Amino acid sequence: MRWLTAIPVYNEIRHVQHVLAEVRKYSSDILVIDDGSTDGTSTILAAEPAIALVRHPRNRGYGAAICSAFEYAIATGYDGLITMDCDGQHEPSRIPVLREAIHDADIVSGSRYLRDFRQNTPAPSDRRFINAIITAELNRRFGLNLTDAFCGFKAYRVSAITRFRLSETGWGMPLQLWVQAARLGLRIKEIGVPRLYLDPNRAFGGVLNHPEERLAYYRAIIDAAEAAPLLVDPMTPDRHYEFCPERR
Repeated sequence: MRWLTAIPVYNEIRHVQHVLAEVRKYSSDILVIDDGSTDGTSTILAAEPAIALVRHPRNRGYGAAICSAFEYAIATGYDGLITMDCDGQHEPSRIPVLREAIHDADIVSGSRYLRDFRQNTPAPSDRRFINAIITAELNRRFGLNLTDAFCGFKAYRVSAITRFRLSETGWGMPLQLWVQAARLGLRIKEIGVPRLYLDPNRAFGGVLNHPEERLAYYRAIIDAAEAAPLLVDPMTPDRHYEFCPERR
């Protein structure tokens, strides 16, 4: 399989160079989605060699960045896609494990709660509580068997992601994805990954900083995804970004 590793980035000037250096040890094809960074991250990325880069002219949200990664992987003919964060919470050394696990699945999702790791750190209490509630609701309503609905460290078969119709641009996009994956009958599995909260005080922004509002938002995403018509026509790229040619 021909693999791409995609990394959404928004104002990650402290982490982006180190993360890219580590990812290069395990992935030769790297895509960075710069989601409208304003802190100097864009300048750093402009000087990084051997990456493909897409830019959102303004910050559009985590879900929009992942959708741009999907669109790019489809348009450029990759077979497999890894997605991971750029805040130091995902260990690039786990990339080969995700790739290997895709052999009998369409989506392999990292789980921070499937098993214990020596390097685990405590999750913020509100995040763990909401994760547990939403994960249990997804399992009950859609016959899934997840332990972590929100981990962004994933491997996908590109042939599977062509079937998604994702419209949520914010933090709730993974829930829309899970509902569609369940309704499409995609093969899903989890593998354990370390739980690393390097900055437990990092905020979502806006009303989502309030746990009650965040939980209501997540539930609204699930309800809307369940009620939406299930489209089966193959997804075609719908570019919402500026593509910057790969630099060697």
